[in-house]
Amino acid sequence: MATPVSFRVDGLTLAGVVHVPPDLRAGERRPAIIVLPGFGGGKDNVVSRVPAEQLAKRGYVTLRFDHRGCGASEGEHARVICLERVADTQAALGYLAERPEVDGARLALLGSSFGAAVAIYTAGVDSRVAAVVSLGGWGDGERKFRQQHATPEAWTRCTGMLEEGRRYRERTGRSLMVRRFDIVPMPEHLRGNLGGQAIMEFPAETAQSMYDFRADDVVGAIAPRPLLLVHAASDSVTPTAESIELFKRAQPPVELHLLADVDHFLFGEADSYEERLIADWLARYLPVERRRVREGVA
Repeated sequence: MATPVSFRVDGLTLAGVVHVPPDLRAGERRPAIIVLPGFGGGKDNVVSRVPAEQLAKRGYVTLRFDHRGCGASEGEHARVICLERVADTQAALGYLAERPEVDGARLALLGSSFGAAVAIYTAGVDSRVAAVVSLGGWGDGERKFRQQHATPEAWTRCTGMLEEGRRYRERTGRSLMVRRFDIVPMPEHLRGNLGGQAIMEFPAETAQSMYDFRADDVVGAIAPRPLLLVHAASDSVTPTAESIELFKRAQPPVELHLLADVDHFLFGEADSYEERLIADWLARYLPVERRRVREGVA
C-alpha cells in the first residue's frame, strides 16, 4: 500500500510516499528503508519508485520523498545542496521512527548515485541509521569531478563554471544557472533513464556543494553498522573508482560488489540481479522481524 505523506525540515514541507508491506498485521513494527534519489531526481523516478515498491514486498516499510526544491516539496526550485540533503534525510529518519508500523531502531538508507553519497554521509554523522546501501555512489566531489571532466579542456570549463558562479553571485546577488550535463556529463544513451520530471538546470552553488562534499571523511564512522557498496564495473557517469575508494576507507562490516553488463542505473527493474543481491544482504544485516508494538518482541 502506497500512502502520500509529508514531514517538515527547516520550515519547509517535504512530500513523500510510504509503502507498507502487504503482510503487515495490526500492532506490528517492521524495519524501514529510506530510498534516496540520484542527482536532480525525485520520489517518482524509477530508481526511487522500484526499490521502494520491491523492498516493501519483501517486508520492509519504505519511504521515498522529494528533497527540498524538487518535485512536490517546498523550497527554492532546483537548489540542490549536499548538506541540505543530509538534513532532509535526517528529518526523514525522525519522521519514519515515529510511525506506528516502524521499528525506530532498525532504519536503513538506500541511495543511488548522488543519493548514495548523501546516504553514506548521513550514516556517518547520524547513529540512527542501522544499515546503508550505496548504488553507484561517490566519496569525494573534487576527485569525482576530475574524473568526469577528464581532459585539460574539460577541467578548465568545469572550474571556470564554478568561478563564474561565485562572481555572478557577488555581482548580482543571484544564482548563475547551469545545465545539468555541464555539472555531471552523461552519455546520450543513458539520458532517457532520468525521467520526464528530472531537473535539467541548477544554480552554480549546486556544483560547488558537490565539489566540496566528502563522504570519504565520514564513511569509516559507519562501522560497526553494515555498509553495502554496489557499482557498475564500467560506469560511464560516476567513476567506479569512487566506490573502490569508499571501500578502502570503510571499516567492517562492508562489502563491495562491481557488476558487469550494467551502466550506472541500478535496481531500475523488479527481480533484477541487484534487487536480489540487496535483498539477500538485508536479510543478513536487517532481517524482517515481526515485532509487536506492546510486547516489543519478535
